[in-house]
Amino acid sequence: MNHDASNLKTIVREIADEMAERVDRGEVASYIPELAGVHNRRFGLVVIDEAGNVAAAGDSEMPFSIQSISKVFTLTLALGLVGDKLWERVGREPSGSPFNSIVQLEYERGKPRNPFINAGAIVVTDVILSGHQPREALGEILRFMHFVADDPSIKIDEAVAASEQRTGFRNIALANYMKSFGVLDHPVNHTLGVYFHHCAIAMSCRQLAMAGRYLAWSGRNPSTGHSVISAERARRINAIMLTCGHYDGSGEFAFRVGLPGKSGVGGGVLAVAPGKASIAVWSPGLDVHGNSLLGRVALESLSKRMGWSIFGV
Repeated sequence: MNHDASNLKTIVREIADEMAERVDRGEVASYIPELAGVHNRRFGLVVIDEAGNVAAAGDSEMPFSIQSISKVFTLTLALGLVGDKLWERVGREPSGSPFNSIVQLEYERGKPRNPFINAGAIVVTDVILSGHQPREALGEILRFMHFVADDPSIKIDEAVAASEQRTGFRNIALANYMKSFGVLDHPVNHTLGVYFHHCAIAMSCRQLAMAGRYLAWSGRNPSTGHSVISAERARRINAIMLTCGHYDGSGEFAFRVGLPGKSGVGGGVLAVAPGKASIAVWSPGLDVHGNSLLGRVALESLSKRMGWSIFGV
């Protein structure tokens, strides 16, 4: 193991120890009943470098609900299916609004601002559904997750999916509203069924960091050399992660961490240091924007210590 990898493992352990001492941990998402019971003391961090060295600390092997982080992978799939035609149905601009806001859709005639807010991700899911039954579309998404993470054991937490379907009234409203503008092609309950289920995929930090490698290395898996997507597409997905990956907290994340990243209300964050590392962190307590509070603090510390900010050291 080289000196850098050894140094990285030390830094990851130190950050996890520091996070264990923190009193301010945010609030666990309570609007999805199944997530409300997750213990707020949990914290995991995994960093994988180009050589495949894994630096892990804390609850790094414990699966959690990835929630909106799945939107990175569904965006990748949808771009593979329809290419840049996707942008006719969903925008690429930061929303400046909460992740489940309906106000913007009114102004913009049903076209969501970006693929990472809920409305945008529902449109992306509708694209993946084309020519498929809901079960088949979900199978495609899961197979892609297995492929990029190199792990066939990843599965959907059915209890979380059922919990979301029982309580997802805002998402149901968003979908019906977009349907009224002709933005969705499929029956609303089909599109939402797939959406709720892919948000309920459960992964550990290790699995998530493995899955994000293609975004850190120009669209390819560095351990096999195989291309997942083109370098240009990886760059564009990273750009949208940087500007839109944390809802109306995206500017603050870019300012403090300086890495493309995508959060989920399960407390996970997938971040990439292009050409250097794929990173996953999990801490279930959220800030006011619905992003992991300690996740951001930990990533800010990691980025600073390693000199990884894309804006310079």
